Amino acid sequence: MFETILVETDARGVATLTLNRVDKHNAMSAQMLAELTQAAADLGADDAVRVVVLTGAGKSFCAGGDLEWMRAQRDMDAATRSVEAGKLAAMLGALNALPKPLIGRVQGNAFGGGVGMACVCDVTIGVDTAKMALTETRLGIIPATIGPYVLARMGEGRARRVFMSGRVFDAVEAVDLGILARAVPVDDLDAAVEREVVPYLSCAPGAVAAAKQLARDLGPRIDDEVVAHTIKALSARWETEEAAEGIGAFFDKRKARWMV
Repeated sequence: MFETILVETDARGVATLTLNRVDKHNAMSAQMLAELTQAAADLGADDAVRVVVLTGAGKSFCAGGDLEWMRAQRDMDAATRSVEAGKLAAMLGALNALPKPLIGRVQGNAFGGGVGMACVCDVTIGVDTAKMALTETRLGIIPATIGPYVLARMGEGRARRVFMSGRVFDAVEAVDLGILARAVPVDDLDAAVEREVVPYLSCAPGAVAAAKQLARDLGPRIDDEVVAHTIKALSARWETEEAAEGIGAFFDKRKARWMV
């Protein structure tokens, strides 16, 4: 059914949703965004599913946006770019609203949108060797559509440590920032994720869904207006000279003019 992701459910009702573009470091393409959005809808509607684990195949959790997708966006008009940004926003919203516990299993590096995906999970466990970064500003754009989820997870004060600088940080700092609940050795990752999964199997599924909805209602506002604002902000950045220079430099394999 899917080409860029895998979905498997065990006898307990624990579904594993795996990003499966190993050769692309699980970078997000338009197809992957559509498939993740559909998978979230399917898993949310399946009464047999009690818990969902989100992970990646291969060495990377998610490298962010697919290069060919970004190249295509560079040549689009503003209206079409807004549609593409909306696809990412819809995927993140679908995972965030999933009426099942969503456990992140970050088995490798996460950049850009990959950090956003880690932040929509209810709890995220990662390997202690993982590197992360919000690299958008290096390209002249901004971490807009992932922004509400990053800010909700980290809080503004902590988010501002990494939201604008594009710097790479390690798993220890990711724990301090709140992205990861714990960073563990790779050999302990599955056991650490299992410890998050098991308690839910003793909880009433409807109560879990209602409690998650309440937490979302009481937490930072992420509604249609907020999402539309992020799409508009990202679309506006794509129209700037900085974005043209940053994206162009990236594909030309040269330094952007602001890089020292």
